[in-house]
Amino acid sequence: MRIQLSEHFTYKKLLMFAAPSVIMMVFTSVYSVVDGLFVSNFAGSEAVAAINYIYPLFMVFGSIGFMLGAGGSALVSKTLGEGDNERANKYFSMLVYITAGIGVVIAVAGQLVVPSVAKLISHADEGDKVYEYCVIYGRILLATQPFFIIQNIFQSFFVTAEKPRLGLVATASAGVLNMILDAVFVVGFGWGLTGAALATAASQVYGGLFPLVYFFRKNNSLLRLTKTKFYAKPFLKSCTNGSSEFLSNVSSALVVILYNYQIQKLVGDDGVAAYGSIMYIAMIFFAMFMGYAVGSAPLMGYNYGAQNRREMRNLYKKSLIIMAATGLLMFGLSEALAGPFIKIFGYEKSIYEMALRGFRIYAFIFIIVGFNIYGSALFTSLNNGLISALMSFLRTIVFQISAVMILPIFMGLDGVWTASLFADGVALIISAAFQFAYRKKYGYAGKLLPTEKELRTRTLKKRKARKLKIKSKKRNTSEKI
Repeated sequence: MRIQLSEHFTYKKLLMFAAPSVIMMVFTSVYSVVDGLFVSNFAGSEAVAAINYIYPLFMVFGSIGFMLGAGGSALVSKTLGEGDNERANKYFSMLVYITAGIGVVIAVAGQLVVPSVAKLISHADEGDKVYEYCVIYGRILLATQPFFIIQNIFQSFFVTAEKPRLGLVATASAGVLNMILDAVFVVGFGWGLTGAALATAASQVYGGLFPLVYFFRKNNSLLRLTKTKFYAKPFLKSCTNGSSEFLSNVSSALVVILYNYQIQKLVGDDGVAAYGSIMYIAMIFFAMFMGYAVGSAPLMGYNYGAQNRREMRNLYKKSLIIMAATGLLMFGLSEALAGPFIKIFGYEKSIYEMALRGFRIYAFIFIIVGFNIYGSALFTSLNNGLISALMSFLRTIVFQISAVMILPIFMGLDGVWTASLFADGVALIISAAFQFAYRKKYGYAGKLLPTEKELRTRTLKKRKARKLKIKSKKRNTSEKI
């Protein structure tokens, strides 16, 4: 059953609409975790540490696709809500073509700088195993960055095109391909970390080509890749709309680097490997919140363009309840299954115990992080990229960096595990304040003010009633005479 952006959404329909995006984001995270599982069990903790060191680089590159996807889909869905489908398709096509061009530049330029970056972030010298692993993994994945970035931009546009299930098929099939190739390359051929990198690279090529082929052909969705030109203002608007997603990913990469630095200083590479396993598990849980935010954002953007404030209020209220319920569920699962989650990485006892304690502390973040992720996505969908970016900047740059640099001084390694919880707790207060301040301007909460259309309708009804009253008086008067 195809669910349209213009429909009224019950809990069931809202979850059905967002579910493909949630599963899509989870699959994206799962096949990253599968890489970690194969590497940790068949290549050792040094290889896991190397991936954890170099992966922030790809978080930065991938954030370009997320930025143009989130910001662009907000603009495109708003344009669709205004009834201008042709202009929406031109904006959509322009953004995809620009993203592909940026990916090519990154793939070429990245090959030149990856050795220097690997040396800087791993704190290892040439000839060191961790350094060599960083360079190998980095160079292989850099070669397929155009496809990876394109895959990221389409995660939002599949939803805007009213084809979230097709987006799920694309991502899920890419994930399954990655898992199969991991088994073949890492276990079957014994290629270790190189095999894991090749498996990921192949899945990224597939994941980028799938949506390009679909949207270039005639299809029954709202969007299609077509001839276009460069629209400066819409492009800049898309960048500002999605700046929070870009800033969030870039700053998250910086935070990961700082976490690695602090952990290595406290307990060495074993601690970095333990942190990597915690992040792999957390990545899956975060993906559920992010998937819902991506899946529901076009609905808010469409209704904002159509000035349907009643439906905006409906979506906002239901989304907050869904975030609360999901957060509690994720926290409960994390605490109950922390041991089995960490054991699957096959670490020796000392790393296992370190990771287990860290994850039990870290898990409290799931109770509140969903509200912050949704709050940022809300303002992106309303085309207010400035507020969304400010929220992300405060959360990931100011609060996270401050926490991870200060708390370990007083709490040691536990300070590292607690830093994200502290940062998100403060960020939640900021997010709630912004949402409260802007509720009347956008109409997603607070007292429901009538739209211009409703005011015109009321005025016409009053005029009609007044005319009928006057006619009735004249008729009564004439009958008396």
